[in-house]
Amino acid sequence: MTTLATPSTFASRVLAWFDEHGRKHLPWQQDITAYKVWVSEIMLQQTQVSTVIPYFERFMQSFPTVSHLAHAEQDDVLHHWTGLGYYARARNLHKAAKQIVEKHGGIFPTRFDDVVALPGIGRSTAGAVLSLACHQKHAILDGNVKRVLARYYAIDGWPGKKNVENALWEVAEKNTPERRCHHYTQVMMDLGAMVCTRSKPKCDSCPLQSDCIAYAQGKQSQYPGKKPKKAIPERQTLLVVPVFNTQVFLEQRPQSGLWGGLYGFIEAQDINSAEQALFKRGMQNVTLTAHTAFRHTFSHFHLDITPVVAVLNSPPQKQVQEAQEGHWFDFFQPIEVGLAAPTKKIIQQLEHML
Repeated sequence: MTTLATPSTFASRVLAWFDEHGRKHLPWQQDITAYKVWVSEIMLQQTQVSTVIPYFERFMQSFPTVSHLAHAEQDDVLHHWTGLGYYARARNLHKAAKQIVEKHGGIFPTRFDDVVALPGIGRSTAGAVLSLACHQKHAILDGNVKRVLARYYAIDGWPGKKNVENALWEVAEKNTPERRCHHYTQVMMDLGAMVCTRSKPKCDSCPLQSDCIAYAQGKQSQYPGKKPKKAIPERQTLLVVPVFNTQVFLEQRPQSGLWGGLYGFIEAQDINSAEQALFKRGMQNVTLTAHTAFRHTFSHFHLDITPVVAVLNSPPQKQVQEAQEGHWFDFFQPIEVGLAAPTKKIIQQLEHML
């Protein structure tokens, strides 16, 4: 029977691995501030480090402090997020920056309760920021850490279930050391990302291999348990793309819901409703052409999108009162507002659609 390491042995082993192999040169690890760590942690949610680095660097150039972010226009923040996906992260980051300015004088708070009260920050993210930036002792439990702990202790079941999550938090808390907590936090994320990977884990390089239960049983792929599969629903929509000369019409979507706060095309269910929507926006003398549909997959459904290019044969009239506010953008110039991936894709292909 496998004898598990004591918390102090567990921590000393992974810290020794960190000293030799851990990541120490990422952009948010240089001249560390709570603000930098917070932005990086939000960007890294469900996104790989290699993808995040250029986004993080551009974000920091444009919004070097909490105050810069708080006073930025939401369109500008979303523009800097375009391509990263999960745009609620950017909206919450912006809201939280405003709260930090209003309630904390523009200084990122250092009390756990204050941090976890900010929009978009849960228990693990709050712990990570305060540990990495302020060297406070807090456990974390992101996806990488869940995988390491679930395998080492053979904690069965999907971590989305409360009892499984509680069991993982219990061992996460137990193993978090008093000293070098910031390095411990980093190494647990590094081990999950670099060694204890979802598929083909590099067990021979792992400092925990000798007493990892999943390794001993040859069942690494069984931990953590998979989310119960449900059939992913499919939906269809038309995205109506008004074009006049070299300009394309985009309007800002409502703040809540799909692609909240981003700019996008007019959505319609059929050609008749597309024509009505265009009429409401003062676009009457129009030639409509439907193009090949493509699929965009969200976490909870597939969306089959048919782009319908609407070429205006005369200048648009003044739009009627109830129509959504929109703007014309030159599609040969950079469009510096937040765009969802399908919107960006259509704009990039627009020249070939005309």
